Amino acid sequence: MAIKSVDAKTLKDWLKRDEAILIDVREPAEHATNNIPCATLIPLSSFSTDKLPKTHGKKLVIHCHLGMRSMNICERIVAENPDIDVYNLEGGIVAWSKCGEDVEKSGKSCLPLDQQVQLSIGICIFLGSLLGYFVNPLFFLLSGFFGAGLIFAGLTGRCGLAIIIAKMPWNKFPYSCATK
Repeated sequence: MAIKSVDAKTLKDWLKRDEAILIDVREPAEHATNNIPCATLIPLSSFSTDKLPKTHGKKLVIHCHLGMRSMNICERIVAENPDIDVYNLEGGIVAWSKCGEDVEKSGKSCLPLDQQVQLSIGICIFLGSLLGYFVNPLFFLLSGFFGAGLIFAGLTGRCGLAIIIAKMPWNKFPYSCATK
């Protein structure tokens, strides 16, 4: 079953008419940095369909930073309960903000989880290559390890490094860089 998507303008109308419930699956630090005021936070790192609020016939809309993590959660929700009317916010909070919709901002910044993962993998692959060339060829295994991790994440939609980074202190409230 294909996951349904909704654009920011349509979601705004649904929320005005009280036809939808909005869930933010970003991590607490990301949510504290900027958030859609009516969104309920259920972080991806601790997400469970049991934590979803009762919809009472309303549409359930999931969002993240750009819409990729929320799409994975939508797929998971539909797999566990196909009766839930679930939508992914196209483009996430970035698209919501670009449409001129309300976003609460703390004035501080924090890298979104997906960028933290990309940065970590890039650094490790780069270091593995350098160390493999200049120190010992066995360090090339480090690059291979992270490459294999990317293949696994691409095939399964689950990234072990993202799960680990999401649990780091800087991604948790009140320790986050985005604490108000």
